[in-house]
Amino acid sequence: MTAILVDSFVIFGVVIDPIGTAVIFAALTHDWSRQEQRDAAIRGVSVASILFLVFALAGAPLLRALGISLAAFHIAGGILLFLLATDMAFARPSGIHAPTLPEREEARRRDDVAVFPLAFPLLAGPGALTSTVLLVGRAGTPIGGAVVIAALAVVLVLTFAALLSAARLSHLLGITGANVISRVLGLILAALAAQFVLDGLATSGLHL
Repeated sequence: MTAILVDSFVIFGVVIDPIGTAVIFAALTHDWSRQEQRDAAIRGVSVASILFLVFALAGAPLLRALGISLAAFHIAGGILLFLLATDMAFARPSGIHAPTLPEREEARRRDDVAVFPLAFPLLAGPGALTSTVLLVGRAGTPIGGAVVIAALAVVLVLTFAALLSAARLSHLLGITGANVISRVLGLILAALAAQFVLDGLATSGLHL
């Protein structure tokens, strides 16, 4: 169980990227009051938590209903995470994790960014939701699934703390500092993504 906990914590920490998310959140809410930022952070993390819980509990049954094997989802998810890792390693934000430029412009025109783009795609983006289904499926048991959800909960708590300190983090790190952290995490995520693909190939009976 310790291995599941550590793997889940690392993967969610890399994919959700609390520091990078906080920097983007600070840019979107730079002219808000501290109370408004706090309220948006609470709503965003709450909505993201609901999305994660739905995917954790209903992800595998949905795949079975669609006739998709867990091995196929491992391979597809690994490829998706590898694309995300490539973007992170080259500090090149894309719609896989960060909102695109048109989405950011739309977010600036809205009064509330808690649901979009904070909850989705910054927190519960395609990569994070895919990781949730993959990790719960890999755990194999209800206890293992609970451990995965516990690791996710810890990462979300840390993310919430980062969002509350978003302005300070943004000023302290700057763009260069945030990009350096993103590149290091991207390298780690690339290795984890490759492992997902290898696991999928092994589960499907295709051995290298």
